[in-house]
Amino acid sequence: MVYLIKQYIQFMTKESTSITMEYHVENLGKDVLIQLYKNILKPRLIEEKMLILLRQGKISKWFSGIGQEAIAVGITMALNTYEYILPMHRNLGVFTTREIPLYRLFAQWQGKASGFTKGRDRSFHFGTQEYKIVGMISHLGPQLGVADGIALASKLKNENKVTAVFTGEGGTSEGDFHEALNVASVWQLPVLFCVENNGYGLSTPTSEQYNCINIADRGLGYGIESHIIDGNNIIEVYKKVSELAQSVRENPRPILLEFKTFRMRGHEEASGVKYVPKELMDDWAIKDPVLNYEAFLNENSFLNDDEVTAIKEAIVTEINEHLDIAFKENAIIPDMTSELDDVYKAFEHESIVDNNESNHIRFIDAISDGLKQSMERHNDLVIMGQDIAEYGGAFKITDGFVERFGKERIRNTPICESAIVETAMGLSITGMKSVVEMQFADFVTSGFNPVVNYLAKSHYRWGQHADVVIRMPCGGGVAAGPFHSQTNEAWFTKTPGLKVVYPAFPFDAKGLLATAINDPNPVLFFEHKGLYRSIREEVPIDYYTLPFGKASVISEGNDVTIISYGAAVHWALETLERNSEISADLIDLRTLQPLDTETLYRSVRKTGKAIILQEDSLFGGIASDISALIMEHCFESLDAPVKRVASMETPIPFASQLEAQYLPKNKFEEALKILLEY
Repeated sequence: MVYLIKQYIQFMTKESTSITMEYHVENLGKDVLIQLYKNILKPRLIEEKMLILLRQGKISKWFSGIGQEAIAVGITMALNTYEYILPMHRNLGVFTTREIPLYRLFAQWQGKASGFTKGRDRSFHFGTQEYKIVGMISHLGPQLGVADGIALASKLKNENKVTAVFTGEGGTSEGDFHEALNVASVWQLPVLFCVENNGYGLSTPTSEQYNCINIADRGLGYGIESHIIDGNNIIEVYKKVSELAQSVRENPRPILLEFKTFRMRGHEEASGVKYVPKELMDDWAIKDPVLNYEAFLNENSFLNDDEVTAIKEAIVTEINEHLDIAFKENAIIPDMTSELDDVYKAFEHESIVDNNESNHIRFIDAISDGLKQSMERHNDLVIMGQDIAEYGGAFKITDGFVERFGKERIRNTPICESAIVETAMGLSITGMKSVVEMQFADFVTSGFNPVVNYLAKSHYRWGQHADVVIRMPCGGGVAAGPFHSQTNEAWFTKTPGLKVVYPAFPFDAKGLLATAINDPNPVLFFEHKGLYRSIREEVPIDYYTLPFGKASVISEGNDVTIISYGAAVHWALETLERNSEISADLIDLRTLQPLDTETLYRSVRKTGKAIILQEDSLFGGIASDISALIMEHCFESLDAPVKRVASMETPIPFASQLEAQYLPKNKFEEALKILLEY
């Protein structure tokens, strides 16, 4: 702060020719010029106040954008208020230019209820549909793909809108950046990718971030247009972005924009700027975007000293009044019910019953029919995945869908799982539904971050649901080896905000898939590959739904409770068929999150014994949690310890002999008999 004030005094005492920027204001009216000044000044004055409050201990952290305000303000003013912007930490000017009441921003930073996240997240980690702003998460990259999804929705709806998304020069090193640009280029999406190149990713200089002169040069590799803009020149930013935004509205396409700028404070205030050479700080200080523009307006008689003073006083008064409101607001009182209720968007299941006409079909046909009928029922539903269009998908589930629904809704994707999951999130933000097919469940690791950190947490953080279903072909028994055979459902059952479905029969698969698509929350829908063509069942021809959180009791008995899901249910059935003397409740969970604990407890209290069979390896699997729940809630009814049966603690092998040893199918019968004899 002292440094900037000193530079300001030095700057303002120089002759008028010392203005370091050229402002070409042709075709811009005085009202626009003054509004640009008010908008660039406001975040600067707020930041100066925040730095004072930080030193006073009244706020805990601050990410300063001092020195690069022109970018956020210029871009925001260039867009229409109904067009989405996806900003980052240092883009306070986006929020103030969209005229969000300051007390709400201050409350957000203080963790108060009138903020945007009910105290659940801080800083600019929030979004608001009211102001068409979608904030970042700390992982930086995912918002780039989300912008793709928002832009895709605009293109599908022929809305002629542009979406602007921010990242820093450091963020361009992340895979999400490259995936998002690639998807936007292939699909010609109306996105402005705005890179604020301020020279440092925290303390790491650009020379250690990437080995090229300009980030804009990368546009050539993706086949997209790119531009370099002086990020400290508010007029250049506003005019150039206005021109490009209008062009993109008329001719949808992505554009990469590199804004050359500098931040005059540390990454956050605790970081300091000791790693920056003083000469560099001095050079950029005289390019201050606020001071230069103010001097230009004053020198060219667009504003006089009295008018400048009046504008500053009005903004300072507004800041102080709104700070007072935020400080006086009571601290949040924790409410467990509210916290739990907000993890998911409320969903009232609509029970749709079949008309009793059915076909004897395979598991894979039931999935295909469920998708097809949901596409007919939801005109805004888009299916995305690798090779799902003309080829029909790796398992031919979407064969013929392109002819029926068109390539706009049945979309082949590049091999970039992360960006496609993020694109699905962007579609949801605009009110559309999507189904993403992971070619194999194993490949979700390439899109793991947006699943568990973006989709899962968005509704809890700022009330934005993720209306996304991710189909997960999974499972062993088909000699596909370590990278095409995993049953990785436990990665997601422990993540609040996700729902996990894992059917074992064609009837369940079709009905549960319909419900998954109806549900506005993110659903991981596991489909065991080994069941695709090996299991047949009578399945209703027409559309129908089945509720989540309701297990299926396949057989009833008094000796033991067998709990399973997916292909393992069939292994349990085979065991019972070979041992007709065993009287067992066989429970197919069907959904793992939500879990039907009521049915489990009722059965265990009746039989006194429980065995859980899962295909996943033992440690950390869903069986462990179910075992713990039974011990906690049914201990007094148990006549034996709860038994878990699962695969070996190794990656799943390829050779059929090794795979047979790995899977628990052949171990289950012995374990069951030992439990019965306890």
